[in-house]
Amino acid sequence: MASAASVVRRALLYVPSSSRKMLEKSQGLTVDCVAYDLEDSVSPNMKAEARQNLRSHLSKPRPAGITEQAVRINDVRSGLAEDDLAAVCQTPNLDTVVIPKVDAASDIRFVTDYLTHHRGNGQQPPKILALIESAKSLSNLSSICTASPFLSGLIFAAEDFAFDLSLTRTSSLTEFLYARSAIVTAARAHELPSTIDLVCTSFKGEEGERTLEEECIGGKTLGFNGKQCIHPNQVGIAQRAFAPGEKEVEWAVRVTIADGKVVCGAWSLDGKMVDVPVVRKAKVIVERAEVCGIDIAAVREKWKDQEPE
Repeated sequence: MASAASVVRRALLYVPSSSRKMLEKSQGLTVDCVAYDLEDSVSPNMKAEARQNLRSHLSKPRPAGITEQAVRINDVRSGLAEDDLAAVCQTPNLDTVVIPKVDAASDIRFVTDYLTHHRGNGQQPPKILALIESAKSLSNLSSICTASPFLSGLIFAAEDFAFDLSLTRTSSLTEFLYARSAIVTAARAHELPSTIDLVCTSFKGEEGERTLEEECIGGKTLGFNGKQCIHPNQVGIAQRAFAPGEKEVEWAVRVTIADGKVVCGAWSLDGKMVDVPVVRKAKVIVERAEVCGIDIAAVREKWKDQEPE
């Protein structure tokens, strides 16, 4: 199982597969994860064409700026999922399958079995991300998290969850606090590397950007390490917000350097106690910062003389 620090999905951007223009434009993006969509953004009469578009797109050379290419299929009970999987399963550049409306472990097992039996010889099986969208899925989190060795994370679908529970979404997002906390806790308990937060429906102008940044900070505070995006303009903000900040990285590097010079148990830095859990946290931050492209070597050089207090 990859560590949470080494798997980075700070932004997961949905791109409708029914639009050849959007598929082509996506190749020029710089983003951790693009989820090419066959579900909500594709009308029923366009599903077959979207599959053909996507099969062709995922057979092209991998774009340099996209770390992970995912496909969101239709839900298992829709009767469309098997055709979706058949269209993309053997394409050379499929990294991950996003499963919507996961209510039970059986939804993930269905996709896992299909991928196991139909993925081409010599190809690594794609990872799986599960969308948590209902009260039923929330109550089944433990079994969902253990349903497949391919499962790599959970995504919170706030709009469908609100519909299921007859909730009204507010700017505070407090109506989702229990669900979001439960998702993050379950993912951590089962060592799933990704927890991807709800979509921010505001994306235009300064107010939209401010709302997105506030949501990202709030999600990070709850324990999420990524954000769903519905417009390319949201990607940069999300990826900055979910990367370790400059002060956070400096603190973590100072802790790891000083810890290497410690000859006893607990010690202190800047007047605060540092023990094993704190050091462990610092090492995770450093690892994640490196994966996010931050120059850790330069920070280490700056603080190479750091001593424990």
